[in-house]
Order: sequence, then structure tokens, then C-alpha cells
Amino acid sequence: MKVIYMGTPEHATYPLEKLLSEGYNVIGVYTQPDRESGRGRQTKPSPVKVLAKREGLNILQPKSLREKTSIATLSELNPDIIVICAYGIILPPAILEIPKAGTINIHPSMLPLYRGPSPVSTAIIKGDHLTGVTIMEVDEGTDTGPVIAQQKELITDEDTTDTLTRRLFKKGANLLTEQIPSYYDGKTRLFIQNEQRATYTKKLTKDIGVVDWNQPAISLWRQIRAYTSWPGSYTMWKNKRVKLLDVWPSDLNTNTEVGTVVVNKTEKIIICSVQTGKGSLILNSLQIEGKQPTTIEDFINGHPDFTKANLDT
Repeated sequence: MKVIYMGTPEHATYPLEKLLSEGYNVIGVYTQPDRESGRGRQTKPSPVKVLAKREGLNILQPKSLREKTSIATLSELNPDIIVICAYGIILPPAILEIPKAGTINIHPSMLPLYRGPSPVSTAIIKGDHLTGVTIMEVDEGTDTGPVIAQQKELITDEDTTDTLTRRLFKKGANLLTEQIPSYYDGKTRLFIQNEQRATYTKKLTKDIGVVDWNQPAISLWRQIRAYTSWPGSYTMWKNKRVKLLDVWPSDLNTNTEVGTVVVNKTEKIIICSVQTGKGSLILNSLQIEGKQPTTIEDFINGHPDFTKANLDT
């Protein structure tokens, strides 16, 4: 069986590693072109490319798969199956027609719930206690193809989008290799998605990370977990961004204005909270613009005027 793998970010390395460890013949790895990143704007390869290069695999990085040359290149590889995991480039119908068995995708939700680009963060921000991973056959729609298999996963109070995404794709990697043999042989029973239950998610943008202190503490807690590590959640203090990293919601109200910082000191501990629209948000760690992340104790000791500050709402 000749497999083409398509993926880009760190969590997309797990299924590729699993395929290789199971002995699958990966004849080519597609990943997005190298990007400039960091202050020096140095070109950086994707995590999938780094893994593929280390394993000596054939790496392809087209900007688009719609061009005739890209279609011809993939056709010449003559794959039996294409596996997609967070590739980030849309596959046109001409590409989907190439693999003999079909194209399958790993999606981190229980489809048809949360189709689209941000299923994990959406599940957290909505306060869901359960999510899962889906192996699906790709068609021309957005995550609309028939379901091959699904597996549920609990969402814990400590989960962020980063931790939950990693866990889901590791689980998806195992589910993928369990399902490929029967799918390739045409023995898999496919389940058509119920369109009446379908929901869609939106692409996360940098500007949605601002904290609105008028929101309830529990909503802000979910937001901060959901937007870790992209796009992050931040408030403004002294014209600088303060990124909120580790927080916890409290039902207690401080009888102060919304956005007001309240610090309680004892001999051994500093408790810092911010009054929200409902309840208080306890701050455990944060990062002020231009500095490294720090605990709230160290931050208060270095910025005593943060006490009783009123953060922008």
C-alpha cells in the first residue's frame, strides 16, 4: 500500500510517526512551504517536514494543489491512499480522484459537530465536557465526508487547546492505523453525517484574544484555556499587553469595579484576582509585553503598583 501523507504542525507528526512505526510505505510527505518566523524572520520548516527529513522521506511543499504541475506530480506518485492531518491547504476534486482507495482525514471533534478550523478551542470555550476524534473520508465539502470511525475523549478542567489537541491527535493516530487496512480493502462501513446536527467553527484571528472583564469569570477561564497558545488572551496595563497564562475562576465578588485588581497577601502566599462581570478571576501566572512569563508572586513583587490597578475592559 502506497501512502501519501499531508500535514504541517507539531500535532500532525503523531499520525506520521505511527504510520512509519507500523511499517506503512509512505512514498511522499506534503507539508506547507517553510515560513519566516521570530524576530530575525528566519525561514523555519514545519514540524512535519523536520520529521520527514529525519526519516529520509520524499518531501513536497507546493503552495497550492490546484496547479496542473501539482496535480501531475501527485498523479505520477500513484498513491493508493492519501492521509491528511492539519495540512492547511485545500485539496481540489482533481486531487481527490487520484488515490485508488481514497483520501482520509483526521478531525479533532465528533463530527458532524464542530466542522471547520477550530474544533478544539470551540469545545473548550463552550464548556463541553466531552469531545473526540473522527477518521473520515474526504469529499469536496468542509469536513462533510462519510465517517470511518470515531473515539470519544474527556475534556478536563486543566486542558488547554494545546494539551487537548495533542491528546486527540495521538488517539487519532492509533485509530487511523487500526482503520486503514479495512478501508483499503473496501470492507469499512461508512456512516453518512447527519446534516441536521452539523455545526461549524470559525478561524481564530489575533484580535479575538482581548479579555472583556465584563464577561463572567468562568467564561474568561474557558477563553484563556481555549486560546492557548494561539492567539493567546491578554489585557492592557500601562499601555502594555499583559498575557494571561494560568488562571482560575472564583464565584466570589470583590465589591470593586469590573477590571479592578485585588491582591491579598499572607506570610506564605499572594492571591491576585480581577473582578469580572460575575465572580473573580484568580491570576496564577502571566506575561507582560517584552518580558518572560512569570508567576503572579514574582510579578507583584516586581510591580507593586499592579495592586488595585484597573485593567482595560
